[in-house]
Amino acid sequence: MRTAPPEAPSADAAVARPSTAPAGAYAPRVAAAFLVALLLLVVVRLPWAGDLGMHAATIQRLRHSLFHPGNPLVDADTPSPYYSPWMVLLGCVARAGGLSVFVVLRLAALAGLTLLATGVWRYVRTLSAHRAAPALAALSLVLLWGTELINWSGFLSLNSLALTVSYPSVFALGLAFHHWAWLTRALRTAAGWEVWLGLGALWALILLCHQFTGVVATLGGLAAVLAARPPRALWPRLGAGAALGLLVLWLWPYYDFFALFSAGDDLEEVHRALYEEFLGRYWLALLGVAALVPRWRRDRRDPLVIFFLLGALMCAAGFVTGHYAWGRTLPAALVPAQLAAALEVVHSGPRTVRIRWAWVLGGALALGAWAQAGVLGYAVGREALPGVLAAGYTRTWNGYYWITPYVKYGDVVMARDLPSRLIPAYGPYTVAPGYPDFFLPDESRREWAVRRYYTRRTPEDVRRDILRTYDVRWVVDRSTPRRDPELRVVTRGPDGQILYAVTP
Repeated sequence: MRTAPPEAPSADAAVARPSTAPAGAYAPRVAAAFLVALLLLVVVRLPWAGDLGMHAATIQRLRHSLFHPGNPLVDADTPSPYYSPWMVLLGCVARAGGLSVFVVLRLAALAGLTLLATGVWRYVRTLSAHRAAPALAALSLVLLWGTELINWSGFLSLNSLALTVSYPSVFALGLAFHHWAWLTRALRTAAGWEVWLGLGALWALILLCHQFTGVVATLGGLAAVLAARPPRALWPRLGAGAALGLLVLWLWPYYDFFALFSAGDDLEEVHRALYEEFLGRYWLALLGVAALVPRWRRDRRDPLVIFFLLGALMCAAGFVTGHYAWGRTLPAALVPAQLAAALEVVHSGPRTVRIRWAWVLGGALALGAWAQAGVLGYAVGREALPGVLAAGYTRTWNGYYWITPYVKYGDVVMARDLPSRLIPAYGPYTVAPGYPDFFLPDESRREWAVRRYYTRRTPEDVRRDILRTYDVRWVVDRSTPRRDPELRVVTRGPDGQILYAVTP
């Protein structure tokens, strides 16, 4: 029977001695500390892009009604996969403390960042005892991407992490790293039943908090099990943990987790972009793919190699079959490759080989940092960046504070495009959701109503019926003032936007 590998291969013992290269051990720590400090400054400014409005709206609903929040975006009594255990906890914090949702999101960002940093440290410690390994791993995870930016929840590139640091995906990723570390240690020791039941519950929690990250966590856990080849006596405990996880998923009251497997084609079209500009976005991670080769030669059941293969196969299958949403599991291929690139600096045998690999990795990290240097703008403001860095800055969105003196919680606002993704963050609803909503049965009818309303050729009586059907009290438009007797100009916002009140 094959025994579990030690936490650090024998070659690491010599590498881990302080006499090898003290400066080389401290430099990655200093660089990693700088990135953490940068992200903390980003948390203070909380740049608005992507799904921030959705998560703010979710906390708004839970803050006002913890047990029956309804749809987070539109005035409808439907479940939502955004009502995860983490968001319910944040809703309780907002409700108990009387805090603004944006304050709560900053607290969520701090918690998620802390969980992610400690999770990376714990998991890397199961792969290497070298003191520089966790910092090198952290740098590789955020910088070994490509020279074209990719911003997506669940993706750990520095630019993406800065924009999504308050999202549930960061919290779930942190839990995933902790889960892999806990699972790896449980497979190496005689862990009791309570440990395996706890692992099963944690697995379910990750899946409920962010479904795509949950799939990544599942592939990483599967890789750990396949690499360890646990004895037959351990399988009942593994099965009990998995069964408990499935039970937790089934019992979660806020939405039907298993209904997500029948989501429509909208998700596929949204995620097609993940496969575009593929080489430009991820080519630096090829260094990690190269690092996986010697790991495989040293151990044919290396967990990082198996993890990478599982993630790569799933992503490739998504591209071939047109299930582009499977591209969200790309971190399952990137994370093990990035970790392998970092660990080869301390695991690759003779000192001369390690030094050469360190120079190669250092150059790749520097190039990755330069490609994502625009992230500094989220901390200090775009105007403070020199022109060469400002070119790589992803422009963020302006909020809708200017409507809040007039529009109250629960009011319905007619809005389209970007405003429909931002306005619910302050408490109002929109007629159509700004994001695909699998659980909203009349989503297409609502979207048709919004398009119809904003079409200039639509008769006034049809527009009036749309407003009454959805109990609309406010209209946001960017055009010149409408000549509609039922609309009254209330205030003007940035970029030529106008807030109209719907007269009784």
